[in-house]
Amino acid sequence: MNRTLVTLAALVVSLPALAGPKEDVSKPLKVIVNSVRYGKDLAALKLFAGEEQGKFLLGDDWAKGTDAQRKEFVEQFHLLFGKIAFPKIRTSFENLDSVTYEDPTVTGDRASIGSMILINHPLKKQELKVKYEVVKQGAGYKVIDVSVLGDSMLTGIRDDQIRPIMKDGGWDNLLKLMKEKNAELKGVVLK
Repeated sequence: MNRTLVTLAALVVSLPALAGPKEDVSKPLKVIVNSVRYGKDLAALKLFAGEEQGKFLLGDDWAKGTDAQRKEFVEQFHLLFGKIAFPKIRTSFENLDSVTYEDPTVTGDRASIGSMILINHPLKKQELKVKYEVVKQGAGYKVIDVSVLGDSMLTGIRDDQIRPIMKDGGWDNLLKLMKEKNAELKGVVLK
């Protein structure tokens, strides 16, 4: 009897170690979905890889920024992203039925994983194919990019917004415009 309890206890303690790549990679995504769905935006934003996003969005200009500029960019970008995207996503998630994740492709400290999000709206059922690019940071993964129906969120932001702003006035202009936009959105409060 005691031996059975010890074996059972050892199994329970080792369960996290038995988690496979799918669970490791999908865990932060599940937290983000539930955090956004239930208005815990700041918790969701902590699971985005800000520096990796900055490197992608600014390309060669990322290295040209000071540590303070890069830090401010990440803070401003996450605030803007949360204020603009999360309310829209939350509205869609009011009718969230399910999210299923595929097996991830893991290469070193990076992984990509697809999912199918089922929105069961009374007027229209929607199936969204979403793909996430993540990076291992510390004990878990953080999201770099999200592609919905093949369209990369970061690529659109980079090409349509960041590049023209950087071309027009560099880091100072970019940070100034980001702060101004965040001030415009002061009525949107992230919790």
